[in-house]
Amino acid sequence: MSKKVLVIVSLFVLVGIGLVLFITFNNSKSNIDNIPTKNVENTNIDENENGEEKEENDMNSNSKIAVVYFSATGTTETVAKYIEEATKGVIFEIVPSSKYTSDDLNYNNNNSRANREQNDDSARPEIANKINIDIYDTIYLGFPIWWGDVPKVILTFLDTYDLSGKTVIPFCTSGSTGISGSMNTLRNYNKNVNWKDGRRFTISSKEEINRWVKD
Repeated sequence: MSKKVLVIVSLFVLVGIGLVLFITFNNSKSNIDNIPTKNVENTNIDENENGEEKEENDMNSNSKIAVVYFSATGTTETVAKYIEEATKGVIFEIVPSSKYTSDDLNYNNNNSRANREQNDDSARPEIANKINIDIYDTIYLGFPIWWGDVPKVILTFLDTYDLSGKTVIPFCTSGSTGISGSMNTLRNYNKNVNWKDGRRFTISSKEEINRWVKD
């Protein structure tokens, strides 16, 4: 074989080896590029955003709504607990320092405690417990109707806590008397509160209360 032919053959061999190496490299790169990878940065962002959104929703559904109620016989308490469940809020009971007995609530006795309080514009029964109401924006305020109006212990609550600028939604329990008289009392007593129209309940079902809360 001549020297010239040997050079040509060597060149072909080198070109062939180069092509093989080029094809092998490209295939390897393509395989690496096609391997599914997890974007760690984006995943962490999504998880953080979801966590923050959940926390914000929890605060909106729980921490911003309070259900505050006074119940002498347990009827208003039942409604209040239904509202607590429907709103996912936090519930507080207004506890009088001196609890009401059946004799205190004897409407037929003009000298009964409830009669005396309702007939005395200055009566403000003392409340035994503290209620941390500052952090709540919306308050459901519940009470029984006494002599067509709010019990005076509710006025004690309004005197004790500053509800200015808050949204307050009254609800009451009564066999026959509506809530309009109580709404007039509440609106005139504190005009700095954003009072919403209230609702009277008798023996109400949980479904009825859920519908009212949603509406």
